[in-house]
Amino acid sequence: MKFLKTILVAVVALLSTTLVAQEPTTGTKWSAEVENLGDGYYNINVTAQVPENLHIYAMGELGGFNPTTITFASENIALEGETTPSREPHKYFDDIFMVDMGDYAGEVTFTQKVAALKKNAKVAISIEWQECSDENCYMGEQELEVKLGKQTAEVVAPASEESGNGGNFWAMIIEAIIWGFAALLTPCVFPMVPMTVSFFMKGSDNKAKAKFRAIMYGVFIVALYTLPIAALIIITRVVGGDAVTADIFNWLATHWLPNIIFFIVFMIFAASFFGAFEIVLPSKLVNKSDENVDKKKGLGGVFFLALTLVLVSFSCTGPIVGSVLIKATQGEVWTPIFAMMAFSLAFALPFVLCALFPGLLSKMPKSGGWLNSVKVVLGFVEVALGLKFLSTADQVYHWGLLDREIYLAIWIVCFTLLGLYLLGKLKFKHDSEVKYVSTFRLFAAIGVFAFVVYMIPGMWGAPLKGLSGYLPPMQTQDFVMGSGSAVATVADDNASAPTTVKYGDFLELPLGLDGFFDLEEAKAYAAKVGKPIFLDFTGHGCVNCREMEARVWSDPAVKAKLENDFVICALYVDDKKQVAKEDWVTAANGKVLKTLGKINSAFALEQFGANAQPHYVILDAEGKQLGDARGYNLDVAAFVEWMNGGIAEFNK
Repeated sequence: MKFLKTILVAVVALLSTTLVAQEPTTGTKWSAEVENLGDGYYNINVTAQVPENLHIYAMGELGGFNPTTITFASENIALEGETTPSREPHKYFDDIFMVDMGDYAGEVTFTQKVAALKKNAKVAISIEWQECSDENCYMGEQELEVKLGKQTAEVVAPASEESGNGGNFWAMIIEAIIWGFAALLTPCVFPMVPMTVSFFMKGSDNKAKAKFRAIMYGVFIVALYTLPIAALIIITRVVGGDAVTADIFNWLATHWLPNIIFFIVFMIFAASFFGAFEIVLPSKLVNKSDENVDKKKGLGGVFFLALTLVLVSFSCTGPIVGSVLIKATQGEVWTPIFAMMAFSLAFALPFVLCALFPGLLSKMPKSGGWLNSVKVVLGFVEVALGLKFLSTADQVYHWGLLDREIYLAIWIVCFTLLGLYLLGKLKFKHDSEVKYVSTFRLFAAIGVFAFVVYMIPGMWGAPLKGLSGYLPPMQTQDFVMGSGSAVATVADDNASAPTTVKYGDFLELPLGLDGFFDLEEAKAYAAKVGKPIFLDFTGHGCVNCREMEARVWSDPAVKAKLENDFVICALYVDDKKQVAKEDWVTAANGKVLKTLGKINSAFALEQFGANAQPHYVILDAEGKQLGDARGYNLDVAAFVEWMNGGIAEFNK
């Protein structure tokens, strides 16, 4: 028990650390301003404020192995001369590295003169430095953006990319609402309903006041669940800017470390629901809150009643709240706030209704062993959903651990065990004896076993469209009945068609389609065969992409057009594979992009303004966009119409 708690604390601590920052925090603060010199010339002054007892290294050779570098990037300016510091660095001979070194303490300004080729040009500034004390050294990165103009320009945050690889927003909201109602049916929460009713029945002579207090009770419950996560997101956004918040959530969605942590957390939560241990808050905290319920008058007592409910029910709601938040971080930056609000509204609604209308209590089922059964069922669901995070890391990093048939096999076993549990064939630690199978449990078991039967053909390649957003892509399956193994080739009657494609050794298209994973290669081939390019910005962890492929691409009319009328090019924006050095790309901010995902992501944002997937664009062989782009939409007829429009534009 203590061992499991220790593991849980360690995991939560690590998770909290990763949510705050991805690198050690540096103390040096950077700012930038523009000085108008007249005649189209400007000085961009970049100032470093180095804290006491720290220093940063000089630029150039005096900076040693980690010199300060400042890059100014814009197509609308011309650099005039070198970047110059406001003062000479402190110079010394380093006895360890046997070289002359230079560093700065306090404040120092680096100035770059530029000529503006366009009015109000924006300039991206990328800064990298190393700061050291007598004991430690940290690497730092900072990105700024200034706007040239007649007046001193204001420093603005650079454009940032937000991850769109999570599930559909409204699907997440609906799922959070379902979890909220499910949390009510747990042994830690359900017995609290009568206690709530008894509290609000005291002093109920003033009906208007009683109703107001009941409504405020629900407001406090929602606030206690929603405001902490909202505060965390707002603080990171205020302190670090849009880029920091977006980068954190993008990192959470695609990096192997948070996905593995999330997987482990889900498994720990499932074990808790199965009865292995309970996740509880310190009893002192709960008792203190409970004491204040009667001590505080008016809304104070209502608030502490809501706080007591949240604390007492934590052992049951904690895993559910964690599940909602973890899944919500796979969406847009603000999704966790809305998801938690939806969860808490659904969770609070029954309490508010019972407080407003105490007569409803007599119509509710009585507490009993069925409450623990709800927890066990939720445990099986946690196991199934937690597997998605391991799958995401596996796909992005090409580990090959969790292919589609292995994933399906685990789900089939998991839900088979759930069906047996509902029939009373399995029993867990806190379960009551099942003397007979109730009608509800029987129908629930029928539904679960029907779901298992639905999944079984997937082991031989059935598409299972209803689960496409959760399962690994079909191309990870080793055996598909009626088809050979998938090979990344482009087959065409044209003799000039390549037999293999770039990155085809680790990437494949869905549905057995042929295509490319490099746009330049696709453009060259499209020019030879005289077809437009179907450009697909996608991702391994993109749930909506898998749904589009399973439900829209697989339609006979759509698939026929993809096979016959287009040259397909899929660009993965989250792939962590490092490409050959000659394919590295230097971004506008001066950063060198080395992985395939970062290169494709930067290209999508720069050329098409695409910061969410899927994002579909039709191009001609020269890369010119034909018509509007298209995103996630399961309307097959509209998709065919959009494809026909692109073909018509191409034929013009």
